Amino acid sequence: MILQNIVTKTVEEVEKRKQVIPIEKLLTREKPILDLRKSLKSTPENPYPILAEIKKGSPSRGIIRPHFNPVEIGKIYNRWADAISILTEPFFFKGSPDYLRQVAREVEIPILRKDFIVDRYQIAEAYSWGADGVLLIVAALEQPQLKELYTFAKELGLEVLVEVHNREELERALELEPTIVGFNHRDLKTFQMNMELGRELIPLIPKGVVKVAESGINSFQTIQYLHKLGVDAFLIGEHLMRQSDIGRELRRLKGLEE
Repeated sequence: MILQNIVTKTVEEVEKRKQVIPIEKLLTREKPILDLRKSLKSTPENPYPILAEIKKGSPSRGIIRPHFNPVEIGKIYNRWADAISILTEPFFFKGSPDYLRQVAREVEIPILRKDFIVDRYQIAEAYSWGADGVLLIVAALEQPQLKELYTFAKELGLEVLVEVHNREELERALELEPTIVGFNHRDLKTFQMNMELGRELIPLIPKGVVKVAESGINSFQTIQYLHKLGVDAFLIGEHLMRQSDIGRELRRLKGLEE
């Protein structure tokens, strides 16, 4: 199973990094923490916030963007997106901590560290690198671990996007009283897509929780449909990474350009 392989590899690599830099040295940062939740909250002035992803590759798609310059992409996102998600997982998604550190120095909108977080150490890394939030994937964590990591991130002042794939995972996520819940149309275990997942899950998410739709979003029509269901923001990665003019496509996805 791909998810378990990723988690196993991640645990091994985190243990190696702990031997090089102790967690205490990661608990400082230069950049103030930006409000990720506020950036992703739908408003009448900005009904379709986009969490735009910097993503070089994936296990299912291979290399998505061969000519890949994360800083250039980050600057485009800084102008047209509302927040940035950056893949830092190196072995399966071709990500890098350097991408996050480099982009954080150049942008003025919030950054989410997107990775398979299984240890407090990774949250401290995100904090020190300049991230404003982290992703926690319910499917990758046991409940006590999920609660511990969520609490630690909040103690550092970081926002947490809690990702779910089904009703059972949502029930576990809601035990945290989260501020942001993301539902992923792509099942991480099967990689099958279910674009109707929001219709099932959104009515179960309390009012006030920011709702983020993830995966398979590639048109303004899809965004409008999901928005009507109650989605606040839209995480879009692969589709943007395949565009020759990323800025123009972001404007189109937000309904600002035909």
